[in-house]
Amino acid sequence: MRFVCIIEARMRSSRLPGKVLKPILGKPMLELMIERLRRARTIDEVVIATTDQPSDEPIAALGRRLGTPVHRGSEDDVLLRVLEAARANRADVIVEVTGDCPLIDPGLLDKTVGDFCIGGADFVATTLEYTAPRGTDIRVFTTAALAEINRVSSDQADHEHVSLHFWEHPEKYRLRNVPTHFAKPAAAWRLTVDTPEDFDLIRHIYEALYPGQPAFTLADVLDFLEAHPGLAALNQQVHQKPVR
Repeated sequence: MRFVCIIEARMRSSRLPGKVLKPILGKPMLELMIERLRRARTIDEVVIATTDQPSDEPIAALGRRLGTPVHRGSEDDVLLRVLEAARANRADVIVEVTGDCPLIDPGLLDKTVGDFCIGGADFVATTLEYTAPRGTDIRVFTTAALAEINRVSSDQADHEHVSLHFWEHPEKYRLRNVPTHFAKPAAAWRLTVDTPEDFDLIRHIYEALYPGQPAFTLADVLDFLEAHPGLAALNQQVHQKPVR
């Protein structure tokens, strides 16, 4: 099977427009994320799925510069955009990530894909129960299963949140969560970027770790945060937007 990691990314954002290309240490945040994803051993290709809107041309240009395939599609029907990107890149299995997770861990991604390869599950993810920080979100499922959801569901939320239909219908799909072995407080950290406060925290982490060790791991991040507890104040008041 061919495993393709698809990054959902666009410039429009209600709380932090242009966040995926905001610079950290002179590089766009999305470029740093792609660097991390390319270290995963279980992925055959990393693809950017952005919109066909003119405002997202800078994302497409970044993909061309990095040699990363880009698929451009519907702004509102994200499910269809991801499905088209998967088909265009011959994906049997989709590894879904979002462009606001610049600290995604390639080791955790490999663990999640490996769990999917064991079999016995239609949907394998790190998000059914968080044991690592939000922002390490990885979801794995087949292109065929997503195509079926696209065919049968007209629910707007399903088409906005690509894999929502899987975990909202456990009677239809075999679901499996991938736990981590981090200490329990790790799940309380917020390492996704949706607000200026989120971005400030990510910037502090990169500035501290990346220059000396570009391939730093999630364990390194958690060690850094434990050593600098005051950083929690940067985004501790930010609330995740509900999917419904």
